[in-house]
Amino acid sequence: MLLSLIVIVFAVIGLTLGGGGAYLLSLDGSPFYLVAGLVFLATALLLALRRSAALWLYGLFILGCLGWAVSEVGFDWWQLGTRGGLVIVLGFVLLLPAIRRRLGPLHRREAAVPASALPVAMPVLVALVVAGYSLTQDPYDKEGTLDLKAATAAPAYGGAMADGEWHQYGRTPYGQRYSPLSEITPDNVKSLKTAWTFQTGDVKQPGDVGETTYQVTPLKVDDTLYLCTPHNWAIALDAATGKQKWKFDPNVGLNPDRQHQTCRGVTYYKDPTAAAGAPCAERVYLPTSDARLIVLDAKNGAICESFADRGTLHLEQGMPYDPAGYYYSTSPPVIAAGKIVIGGAVNDNYSTHEQSGVIRAFDVNSGALVWNWDSGNPTETAPLPAGKTYTVNSPNSWSVFAVDEQLGLIYIPLGNQVPDQIGIGRSGNVEKYSAGVVALDMNTGKDRWMQQFVHHDLWDMDVPAQPVLVDLTRNGATVPALVQATKQGDIYVLDRRTGEPLIPVKELPAPASTIAGERASLTQPISGLSFRPPQMRESDMWGVSLIDQMVCRIKFHQMRYEGQYTPPSLEGSIIYPGNFGTFNWGSVAVDPERQVMFGMPTYLAFTSKLVPRDQVPAKGQDEKGSEQGLNRNDGAPYGVYMGPFLSPLGIPCQAPPWGYVTGVDLKTGEVAYKHRNGTVHDMTPLPLPFKVGVPGIGGPMITKGGLAFLGAAVDNYLRAYDLASGKVLWEGRLPAGGQATPMSYDLNGKQYVVMVAGGHGSIGTKPGDYVIAYTLP
Repeated sequence: MLLSLIVIVFAVIGLTLGGGGAYLLSLDGSPFYLVAGLVFLATALLLALRRSAALWLYGLFILGCLGWAVSEVGFDWWQLGTRGGLVIVLGFVLLLPAIRRRLGPLHRREAAVPASALPVAMPVLVALVVAGYSLTQDPYDKEGTLDLKAATAAPAYGGAMADGEWHQYGRTPYGQRYSPLSEITPDNVKSLKTAWTFQTGDVKQPGDVGETTYQVTPLKVDDTLYLCTPHNWAIALDAATGKQKWKFDPNVGLNPDRQHQTCRGVTYYKDPTAAAGAPCAERVYLPTSDARLIVLDAKNGAICESFADRGTLHLEQGMPYDPAGYYYSTSPPVIAAGKIVIGGAVNDNYSTHEQSGVIRAFDVNSGALVWNWDSGNPTETAPLPAGKTYTVNSPNSWSVFAVDEQLGLIYIPLGNQVPDQIGIGRSGNVEKYSAGVVALDMNTGKDRWMQQFVHHDLWDMDVPAQPVLVDLTRNGATVPALVQATKQGDIYVLDRRTGEPLIPVKELPAPASTIAGERASLTQPISGLSFRPPQMRESDMWGVSLIDQMVCRIKFHQMRYEGQYTPPSLEGSIIYPGNFGTFNWGSVAVDPERQVMFGMPTYLAFTSKLVPRDQVPAKGQDEKGSEQGLNRNDGAPYGVYMGPFLSPLGIPCQAPPWGYVTGVDLKTGEVAYKHRNGTVHDMTPLPLPFKVGVPGIGGPMITKGGLAFLGAAVDNYLRAYDLASGKVLWEGRLPAGGQATPMSYDLNGKQYVVMVAGGHGSIGTKPGDYVIAYTLP
């Protein structure tokens, strides 16, 4: 009975690998899977005939499979294991005495003398030795040490506040995500304990869109923390105890057309002209997902009715089209020179009739419009006259801005015109002012310089991260720099006065488009400091077994792929890095004293398949907004199917690692280290601790104590890393996904680290509503 079952298993595997392998070979893929299928079928036949030759054949196949696997991927355990796992498991099955007793000459079977185990046992032993050796190797790891000697005695933070405060999203207008606190160090961080936990009560609802996410970084001012929740509640907490002081609910409701339901932060402002203790002398500005900016008294959460329309600024004003749910601000605005400056997220790939991506500056006290910069009409920055509208569907900015008040500049990371994957008919202004950073004059809104990172973007490579401002020491001089992380993996280091590169940028050839009327740029820029991955090969396809790996290889050959910047196509294109981004809104953290950077590059391939307009199905009645699946692009000649490049089992088709941590010396542009980050603890049914290097979205923080803190990975942990080496020194288990950026503050001489754990809908981490503070005992 057992032997008959094994014959069936070998035959089914053989037919699957043989049929799929033949098709893969017809696509100019590897012949191995066809050969493997034939070997499995031959082994099944010999087993059915009860011939001991089955053991010899299969033993030789184990050795051949091992040689093929090593020739493709070297001694990478995660790729060797999936190529050989099924093969070795079945080898162990063939070693069972109950199987071997039924093989060989009849007189041996009648005497119950098992066939020799050596033909399979020896190859299995060799494979296990190779597997053991590969476990000691990591071909993707880069060991090294950052130089943590101070590069300057007077680091510029970009904002005047006590070291223990955190007044803006990235702590200061420079967006460095750096805390000058040093009580927690590499020597004592292992003792970090939970100080308090607060649950907001704002949890994901059944009617919410899939991409409901908790991405907030709290602010700390005096003895209070200020934060927002996915449904845009504003909350103030006691910084010592985590107890709620006040809560404001703007009642944004649920709208299935919102692609995202999130809030990354609020903005704090103290009016220098107001009397101490006067109502609204200190304010919290709250952006909402129904396109409002609401101003609250920081002391009690009451609406400050002197601002705009009785405390509310309606951001839809001046928009040529205003469908509900298509436009809102997911990121906190910035305040500088008496102005509050705000952009907005525009739904990707819904329609060509979308709101403008205009950037607007309002008087911080009255809410009166001071200037507007519209990337579709960039020269007209005077306040829009009544009855006029901004440019339809111009490139927007949904991330956080950075400000240098001394230079009088505000730095805007720019997105793209919808649809992201179709560039037919874009205007000259749209072509220029997209997928880059523009520096605007704080007083007039005029652009002073523009640096583009993707030409004629067809891949949703909008600039997702807040620019980081830092003064760098180069050739004995201090240079005001801007560090910009991008989705495509480049880190651009620019002179923030002029936009000129401090680390060289060159142009590389790029593939052409095959779509009628479309043109793809024949070159694309690349920075000298880059985390772009190498071009994928068929051998980079992955799976938990030979079978799903083979399916991924077939998919790899069925789609168009000519490396990075392969344009979207009718047959489907592989986009790598995908629009999830090597870096996303979490940006990077920069230490302005040591002039080093800590970041989390992530690698996930996506697919992009254009759909002619007459083949786009009608919208479903219960369809909700999402960037994955069918993007309709109403008004454009094509819709597009988008999503991650996954195996039939729902795991990435590309081999891990999918996520790293890395340290960079910004003075030289050299990468000091790069290590796999995160485990599969929360990716599999069993809580396995395997350090594969998993994807993540969120941001890091650096402290003067020599540590970097980061959650973000799809396993639910907050980790502390040695900034010098990138090694994990401490990890705290989170009750939900930690897709936010941590911050640190001081209260009564004690340093705290705060992390929000609420999950991220688009990567499937556990939802929650937790705010957690850690400190030393």
